[in-house]
Amino acid sequence: MMEILNDDIEKNIGQSLKALRLQRGMTLDQLATASGVSRAMISKIERGEASPTAVLLARLLGPLKETLSGFFAAASEAPSPLRRLAEQPVWRDPETGYVRRAVSPPGFAIATDLVDVTLPAGARAAMPPVISEPAQDQYVWLLDGRLVMKCDGARHEMQAGDCLYMTLAQGTVFENPGSEPCRYAVILRKN
Repeated sequence: MMEILNDDIEKNIGQSLKALRLQRGMTLDQLATASGVSRAMISKIERGEASPTAVLLARLLGPLKETLSGFFAAASEAPSPLRRLAEQPVWRDPETGYVRRAVSPPGFAIATDLVDVTLPAGARAAMPPVISEPAQDQYVWLLDGRLVMKCDGARHEMQAGDCLYMTLAQGTVFENPGSEPCRYAVILRKN
C-alpha cells in the first residue's frame, strides 16, 4: 500500500516551504535563528537541492506556526469531499524511512486532519514542540505492531489498538522497538 510515493510532494516541499516563510513575513535568517537550522540548509531545501527529514521539516515549520499535516494539506489539490487512496499524497522521510499518507480530503473548514503513518522496525523519530495558540493536540491510534511514545516526560508502550492523546507543545519521540514496521493513525486537531 505504501510503496508508491507521490513524486510531486517531494518536488514541491522546497517551494511550499519558501512560500509559507514569505507568507509569514520571515527572512531566511529569521527562520534559521528561530528553528536552529542553518540558513544554508534552509536555502538548499527551498531550492530543491536537499530533501529534509521529518524532524528537520518539523523544526522549520514550528516557527512558521504550521504542523506537518497542515503543511502537506496546503500543498495538495483542490477541495473534494472524497480523497481516494491513489490521490492521497505520500511522503517518505529520507532519514528514518517513516512514511506518511495524508488521508483527509483537503480544503474543508473542519478542525481535524487524519494521517496514516508507517514507521519501520527499529526506527525512531523525535519531533520538536509545536508552539501555537491555542495549543494543538492529537491522538495516535496504533493499528499494527508496537510503538513507544515519549511525550510530556512520560513513556508509553503501545500495542495494536491502543490510542494515546497528547499536545504538540512538548517534544515527542516515536519509536518502533519491534522487528516489523508499525502503522498508526494520527488524528490532529488543527487551530
